[in-house]
Amino acid sequence: AEHDLSPVELSSLEERLHGDNRRATDCADDHGLAFVIRDGAGNAVGVAAGYSWASTSELTLMWIDEAYRGRGYARQLLSAFVAEAAERGVTRIWVSSHDFQAPGLYEKAGFQRIAELAEWPEGHSNIILCKTIAADGAL
Repeated sequence: AEHDLSPVELSSLEERLHGDNRRATDCADDHGLAFVIRDGAGNAVGVAAGYSWASTSELTLMWIDEAYRGRGYARQLLSAFVAEAAERGVTRIWVSSHDFQAPGLYEKAGFQRIAELAEWPEGHSNIILCKTIAADGAL
C-alpha cells in the first residue's frame, strides 16, 4: 500500500481517469471551476472550487478562513460558482457537506438534500445536495 502519493502523481493518475471517462462518454467538456477571495497580501482566504463535465458540476471545495467568516463571502463564492456553471450549460450541481459545515448555506441557495449518510463521521452526517438549473440557464 502507498498512502501518501505526491500531488503531482495523484494529479497525473486523475488525468488518466478523466481521459478514460472522456473516451467512454464522448464528453470532453471537462474544466476546472474555481473562485478565490484573497486578502490584501494575496493570500487565499476563501474558495469555491470544483469542475464541470457532461452538463453537471460538482463543488468539491468550499472554505472560508475563520477570520473572514460571517461577511457573506461564502454566499458570494457560491453564487459565482453557480452562475459560471450555468454559463457553461450545466443543468445540475452537486455538493457534499457534513452537518457541521454548511448544508444550510446550500439549501438557502436552492440546493435540495438528495441523500444523507448517517454516522460519517461518527455522531454526524454527510449530506449530499443538488441544485437543478433550467436548460436555459435560469437559476
